[in-house]
Amino acid sequence: MSNGAGQVPDHRPRTVTAHRLRQVLRYALTALLAAFLAAAGAAGSAAAAPSGDDLIKVFVVQDPAQTGGQLATLQSIAAATLGDAARADEIFDLNRGLTQKDGSALSSPGDQLHPGWILRLPTDASGAGVQLARDTGGQSGASAPPASGSSAPPGAGGGQSTMLTIPLAAAIALLGAILLALVTAGIVARRKVGAWFAAARRGLGRLGEPVRRRRLLTHRRATSRWFDADVDSVRRAYGALGEFTATHGESERPVHALSVDDAGTTVWLAASDTAVAPWTSVGSTRWRRPASAPDRQPSADDGPAARAVVTTACLVRPGTDTDGRPVFVDLSRLDGVLSVTGEKLVARDVVQNLLAEIARTRPGTSVTVLRAAADAPPLAVPPGLRQVPQVAPAQAAAASVPVRGTVRGAASRRPLRGLVVVAGTPSGRQAAELAALCGPGGAGWTGLVYGEAQDAHWRWYTDGDGRVDIPVLDLKLTVPA
Repeated sequence: MSNGAGQVPDHRPRTVTAHRLRQVLRYALTALLAAFLAAAGAAGSAAAAPSGDDLIKVFVVQDPAQTGGQLATLQSIAAATLGDAARADEIFDLNRGLTQKDGSALSSPGDQLHPGWILRLPTDASGAGVQLARDTGGQSGASAPPASGSSAPPGAGGGQSTMLTIPLAAAIALLGAILLALVTAGIVARRKVGAWFAAARRGLGRLGEPVRRRRLLTHRRATSRWFDADVDSVRRAYGALGEFTATHGESERPVHALSVDDAGTTVWLAASDTAVAPWTSVGSTRWRRPASAPDRQPSADDGPAARAVVTTACLVRPGTDTDGRPVFVDLSRLDGVLSVTGEKLVARDVVQNLLAEIARTRPGTSVTVLRAAADAPPLAVPPGLRQVPQVAPAQAAAASVPVRGTVRGAASRRPLRGLVVVAGTPSGRQAAELAALCGPGGAGWTGLVYGEAQDAHWRWYTDGDGRVDIPVLDLKLTVPA
């Protein structure tokens, strides 16, 4: 179709000619060569720079005025540079008896560190506080001067070494040349550059994956220690549970999960149930009560059934939600077998943590462990529980539980008589024993399987990031390790 001037517009994609491409690449190579020559000349002027053979990693103790009032310790240095405070002894061994600039030296792991001290670090140290210094072989062992343009920390001078640095002008020239080359190449071949950057990001992501996993594992271990020391949230959780038990005036409203924090308490009820003030609805099944509202105290109107429900309940914390708050579920509503599948180590951690939770609130509970798969991660029974040999169904206490089909959801409550833990997917014989002990109409025990259990009442799923998905409650929690 022609325009008003009789010319036909060209809608074909525009291409770069071979001559233009060679010209652009020549400019880019020239810029890179110039930057390289500038950097090489600047590096040649630094004749006093130390070789890589006599460089060591050190940490310079900062003045508390520079760190917000906190003086470093061997433990804090180990945590910041090695990722593990327990490796403080390694730093002590490297610096024992080495005289510092102020004439003092480390003689025991508990000695106070002085600002300006230069401490040797293991070769795998990393982080913002790690510096490279020349091993002078003197009494202090190392000297870590500041980078170009900064003032020396107390006691870090002496002219015994220089940092391995690149002059600022050369670094800027090299960086500018690289950026120019990248921009030029992007103009010529945007798609290829985009694909290269995407591949580079994926490669960096793979390189950073071990670090991310270690950070997640450290967080999960800290959560385990927190759960072990926290008794207040357990007390508050049972107190909130009592508010929904049966009384002479109303029937019980089952609490399927609950969470407590400094700001208040959240409970998960059935969609057909409601709660009265001071509880307010924060979702279709969630209700929230602020911490300023006092717990409802037991009254004479509460019958023995209400007190029995609180006694029968077995609240455990599978993990923390996205806001870091512990979430409780009631194992007395499991009514059979819990199957935890997915990442094997995380599934094992789920069951291990549930046993630890029961040991805290119900010490002396009987536990029997069945080894179903040779490749299943091993599990340790907490000392607070009573480990017993394999229990035959005839030896277990009979339970008056009516026979009913397996349903993935909340079921009727029954007391926690004992636990059957299965490591791995049960064999045919073990599945039959598990059903006889824990299934509908069985002996009333509760099964915890970290593997695929065909007749499980609850099913949870784990992933490699240490999380467990509880579909029936629409929750995804971070599991303690």
